[in-house]
Amino acid sequence: MKIGIDARFYGPRSKGLGRYTQQLLTHLLKQDGEDEYVVFTLPEHAQEIPDHPRVTVRTVRARWYSFAEQVVLPYTLLRERCDLLHFPHFNVPLLYRRPFVVTIHDLILLRYPTVRSTTRPAIVYWLKFFVYRWVIRSAIMRACHVITVSRFTRDDVRAHYPCIRAMSVTYEAAFDIPDIPTSEAVRTCHADYGIMKPYFLYVGNAYPHKNLERLVQAFLHSRSAQTHTLVLVGKEDYFYHRLRTEYIDGKDGDVRIIHDISDEHLRALYAGATAFLFPSLYEGFGLPPLEAMQQGCPVVASRASCIPEIVGDAALCVDATDEHALSTAIDRIATDTSLREQLRARGYVRVQAFSWDRMAQETQRIYHDAAKTCHTNIQHMLTAWMARLRCIMRWTRK
Repeated sequence: MKIGIDARFYGPRSKGLGRYTQQLLTHLLKQDGEDEYVVFTLPEHAQEIPDHPRVTVRTVRARWYSFAEQVVLPYTLLRERCDLLHFPHFNVPLLYRRPFVVTIHDLILLRYPTVRSTTRPAIVYWLKFFVYRWVIRSAIMRACHVITVSRFTRDDVRAHYPCIRAMSVTYEAAFDIPDIPTSEAVRTCHADYGIMKPYFLYVGNAYPHKNLERLVQAFLHSRSAQTHTLVLVGKEDYFYHRLRTEYIDGKDGDVRIIHDISDEHLRALYAGATAFLFPSLYEGFGLPPLEAMQQGCPVVASRASCIPEIVGDAALCVDATDEHALSTAIDRIATDTSLREQLRARGYVRVQAFSWDRMAQETQRIYHDAAKTCHTNIQHMLTAWMARLRCIMRWTRK
């Protein structure tokens, strides 16, 4: 079967979507079978795509969420005549009308439709929000199969779009290379970033639903602020700048923001942290807590959305809308050595429940089932139209 994959999001530079697409393709190529893959990617990612006899790379100059995505990309996709195409994000071109599957990671923009999530004028935001609702509804309703990355997201999608043909859950996983950094690597990393005290760690963006304003305030109001540093790791953007200027600068307490970090340094930060703090109010999957567990870092997490589903009993879950509850959890994890060891042991076990190989196997099976279903549906549709045409011809002869 000839399967197309939209890999314009590819690699860790594209955050969670990029890591998902990269790991999907890498582990699909490890599976047995004769499937051929046509990978559509941006020119700057072309050299990163695995060199494999079953992979054909096609570069496209249509960035995500652009006009070219809706007009130019469909032509490029149709020209390859794939049996099935996989869009790992909701941005399926409205003009693409061949069989496809789509992965929906979350419905954050529906759950948090607020201008606080953008730097653009309000009228531009609401126009983009209208287009988003149109595109995601079209993608979900036209897909042969919808893939979600958690049961929570599956139920959320079904609640908004009940008339879905078929839907499955395929979980993501943590780092593909689980090596735990040595003590020397951890010390070197701390020296590189000037971290001199024990610290709590957060990894991710600073969008409003991530709840970092409340996390910073909870940390600064905790007793642990006298003995610990709070380290926030994420891409430099407007939201981190706003967090720094409004909630960190001029406040008593040691809060550091680190941008542009390598995977090796990130693993070292996980391994050396007192605990990983994840106060998000909405996630489709929530990968950072699993990455922290894999590196032996105890986790304090919000009990909102899919997070309890992913972390199970391997994290200290709290109501992250309650600043006092967050402060109490921070102080507890800082002082309770027994709790940290217990969570660390549970984390090692929990992370084994998630596998990129298993995700790829399940996705490959979805490809074949979806292709058969779409082919059957097309045959039924053509048969119905031919029957109608015959009826019309008989009627016109009378």
